[in-house]
Amino acid sequence: MKDLMGRAIWDYYKNDNPEDLQTETSISELDELPVDYLFRDFEEMNDIEQKALQLSNGKVLDIGAGAGSHSLYLQNERNLEVTALDISPKSIEVCKLRGIKKAVCENMLDFSGETFDTILLLMNGTGVFESLAKIDTYLQKLHTLLNDGGQVLIDSTDILYMFDRDKDGGVYIPAGGYYGELDYVVHYKGESEEPITWLYLDFNTLKNAATNNGFKIERVLEDEDSYLAKLTKK
Repeated sequence: MKDLMGRAIWDYYKNDNPEDLQTETSISELDELPVDYLFRDFEEMNDIEQKALQLSNGKVLDIGAGAGSHSLYLQNERNLEVTALDISPKSIEVCKLRGIKKAVCENMLDFSGETFDTILLLMNGTGVFESLAKIDTYLQKLHTLLNDGGQVLIDSTDILYMFDRDKDGGVYIPAGGYYGELDYVVHYKGESEEPITWLYLDFNTLKNAATNNGFKIERVLEDEDSYLAKLTKK
């Protein structure tokens, strides 16, 4: 991993000639991701993010923390004990420089030794599951990291709307796999990461997987094709 996302976050924080990131998927063209978006404050966040942060309580694990904006709000405004977790070394360095008291560079599957009252996975949090084939592994890991009575707050988008339809309303979905499994590529300053698999989940598919892995699930908020879900132990 070249850590291009982390490098962009680092360059922006250090004001070292930052440029916007570019992203693309196997079903979408190149798109600009302004790096300052990763540093937005609570008022600039969308309704799903704001709702998740308002619902957070107790000891919090922020998975895929990025530049740390969610963690900072919970730590500084809500006075919660927060651990920011990300696989990007540069992002975690910036989290620490921004004042997050506990920031860890590690894959969530390798992270252990603590349990939490709230686990956050935001900005299409289901993406870290990679594929349907791996979703059980990730959900079982979340189950071990969650305290009894705790909650996992996770968001995603049903991307069915991105596929073409015929005149009768039928959707043209590629054969050979779940339509929400995409190849995702990040570009920065002329360099490209190797493609990763990123998972967008419709709510019913997440519900079935969560139920099969010892969770109860509730759809807390819907915003067009996106949603926030709360998972609790059965």
